[in-house]
Amino acid sequence: MKLHEFQSKQLFARYGIPIPRGKVATSPEEARAIAKELGKPVVVKAQVLVGGRGKAGGIRLARTPEEAEQVAEQILSMTLKGLPVRRVLVDEAAEIQAELYLGLTIDRARRRVAAMASSAGGVDIEEVARTAPEKIVRVLIEPELGLREYQARALAAGIGLDRSLWPSFTQIALGLYRCFEDNDATLAEINPLAIVPGPALLALDGKVIIDDNALFRHPDLAAMRDEDEETPSEREARKYGISYVQLDGNIGCMVNGAGLAMATMDIIQLYGGRPANFLDIGGGASAERVAAAMRLILSDSNVKAVLINIFGGITRCDEVARGMLAAFEMVRPRVPVVVRLVGTNEEEGRAILREARGVTLHTATTLVEAAQLAVRLAGDGERRE
Repeated sequence: MKLHEFQSKQLFARYGIPIPRGKVATSPEEARAIAKELGKPVVVKAQVLVGGRGKAGGIRLARTPEEAEQVAEQILSMTLKGLPVRRVLVDEAAEIQAELYLGLTIDRARRRVAAMASSAGGVDIEEVARTAPEKIVRVLIEPELGLREYQARALAAGIGLDRSLWPSFTQIALGLYRCFEDNDATLAEINPLAIVPGPALLALDGKVIIDDNALFRHPDLAAMRDEDEETPSEREARKYGISYVQLDGNIGCMVNGAGLAMATMDIIQLYGGRPANFLDIGGGASAERVAAAMRLILSDSNVKAVLINIFGGITRCDEVARGMLAAFEMVRPRVPVVVRLVGTNEEEGRAILREARGVTLHTATTLVEAAQLAVRLAGDGERRE
């Protein structure tokens, strides 16, 4: 789950990271009042979860409260990359002397959190990595120890930061790490971390991504979710505890287990088909959840066939089959459905499905057989036998 800039910076402030004075406005009048309260030139920034806001005109300088009102009115009427701008952040403008980058992410290959810093802040770190990788300094963090002060100083030295700023840089880096760990983040970055007169360091922009799987531990963060970023299907899936990602194929997939779901998608593609979605229905395939999953799949007009691949372990296949038939009473599939049941009581489950009335069901015993059948019913060609 991505946090908005203003949410990320509010989180940073809790960990002692210096941020500009500012507030969020949802109307031009509010923006004017905030600018008047700050009493200085301000930066009005669109709060949408997309990159490139500045290039799209979503970040503007305003020197007076009246100008802030005009700029906010223009930005609040914008749509950036398909997302409407519903609020703006009005921050005190800073006199920037230099822009740095500081971030934390998970290095999955090394199984460590990686801290990164660069003297080339203010642009996407991916662009820096592509064009000037030598400008990025990295350290890997031992989970048992966390980020140590000497590692933060190594980052500061590596980017050529003036020694007078090392103590404040170290404190910001340690605060960012605590923020990352405490909130189960997968990414926390400050870009730019600006050098301002003093000299001092100031976090002018922030980005935090929270691990969805950990949100049950952070109801305060879960409440910050921006539903504008989600499709209606994704919102519906979250309501029922279903993991769902819409793709551009024509074979809908309903599977229990993320690994099995990915294997199902792979084998569909192996035989020339195109999966329309990733959908992990999770454990306990109740009729209500199966019906919700079927609604999600069928809401995609591109779907020409559905492949249901269920492994019955603790949940027996005959129970799953009965749940499916009950779900099909609620949601009548308009396309052929291929069902592969394997596991406890699989024969009983397949027998129940074969006797179903009012819905076009095809049963299969192996995943290869199920994938080939689904691809054929969807009208796609087969790549290999």
